[in-house]
Amino acid sequence: MPANGTKTASNTAGKTAQAERRNATAVAYVRQTAERSVDVPVGAVLTAADRVTEVVEPWTSRTAAQRELKTIRTQVTREFNRLERRGTSARRKATQRARTTRNRFRRDLTQRRRSVERTLKQNRAQVTRRVRKARTSVQERVTTFV
Repeated sequence: MPANGTKTASNTAGKTAQAERRNATAVAYVRQTAERSVDVPVGAVLTAADRVTEVVEPWTSRTAAQRELKTIRTQVTREFNRLERRGTSARRKATQRARTTRNRFRRDLTQRRRSVERTLKQNRAQVTRRVRKARTSVQERVTTFV
């Protein structure tokens, strides 16, 4: 410990200043939290009031209401037309895809049928040749026995 005690007094003063700063920070945090807990609901109410005003305002006079109805009718018509175009496009693509698939299937089926018919014709001709050859061979053997 120092003989004159200046360091101890300065240390105590520093600790007191730190404690006061901590308390001030804590108080500021509590104040900010309290303000936020009040500000959020107030802001929500004001926003809701603005939205209600926006919804009600176009209907306050007859001309404004007619204008609003015309706007809504136009938007509905546009949306309907957009949906119709999209549906037509999808139907056209599906029909085209089905037609393409059907044609591809028919081509493949025709190729397979021709291949089978060709093979069958070749096999039939080969069997006919072998039967003739065998018959000729058998007849030759029979004539040699007789």
